[in-house]
Amino acid sequence: MTSSSHQRLGLLLGFVGMAIFGGTLPGTRLAVSVIDPIALTAMRAAIAGVCSAALLVALRRPIPAPALWPQLILTTLCVTVLFPLLMAKGTQSVDASHGGVVFGVMPIGTALVAVAVTHERPQPLFWIASLVGAALVVAFALRQGGGRLSTGDLYLFAAVAVAAIGYAFSGKLTASMPGWEVISWVLVIALPLSLPAAWLTMPPDLLHIPLGPLLGLLYVALFSQWIGFFAWNAGMAMGGIARVSQVQLLQPFVTFALAAQFNGETITRQIVLFATAVVATVAISTRTRQQKAPLPAQLVPE
Repeated sequence: MTSSSHQRLGLLLGFVGMAIFGGTLPGTRLAVSVIDPIALTAMRAAIAGVCSAALLVALRRPIPAPALWPQLILTTLCVTVLFPLLMAKGTQSVDASHGGVVFGVMPIGTALVAVAVTHERPQPLFWIASLVGAALVVAFALRQGGGRLSTGDLYLFAAVAVAAIGYAFSGKLTASMPGWEVISWVLVIALPLSLPAAWLTMPPDLLHIPLGPLLGLLYVALFSQWIGFFAWNAGMAMGGIARVSQVQLLQPFVTFALAAQFNGETITRQIVLFATAVVATVAISTRTRQQKAPLPAQLVPE
């Protein structure tokens, strides 16, 4: 395969991964319509964890070195427990399209954590763009909430914060193992907690849940929590981090399209304008930081 073909395939895989992550909020919104957020979080992690364990055993992957376990455990807490739970709680009262705007700033949050961890000194434009992006998201939430932040907004802001921490530390782990293996080990580590929690909290009438919420559960468990990372990380490796990461800027608009189709939400001009402005600040902050140090492959919103 030629270099250009390799890069095009990387861009395609990156687009597939981005599109998968773009369906996370609509899928979660569908699922929480009948499934409790705690049960959804537990079942999502348990299903993906069992699949991850089977894959790691089948490929005979070695257990990570002891020095990596603190980072793996922190990542597990953030991306398999706190982030899905906070997102599920938020989408109980906030539309997926609204969440798409809030989550649009997640790459900035992740970059801020990564800067703190690596002690980088980005250009002043990085900080300006980051502050403007955060201010736009808060302004959007206030405008949508009639001048105050709703409980759903607070849950989503907290979800962005813990996801940024989890993705930053999992990004460091990609220096030691492939991205798909990082997320797989993270999910396996969560199994002692997720399996009993799923058993205790799952709805007694699980098999009689309407098709839409059931598909939402399976989507966020298999695709958002697990498979999406395979395509995204492979795309970053093949097409280059700087190039493929720009595909991520389309994610809020993928969320809007899916929310309109599957959640029946109305996408207003205000939502699109705010999302476009947030995406612009993300593009500026990402590029100004990448001039000094590219983002790790794992740094992607779920």
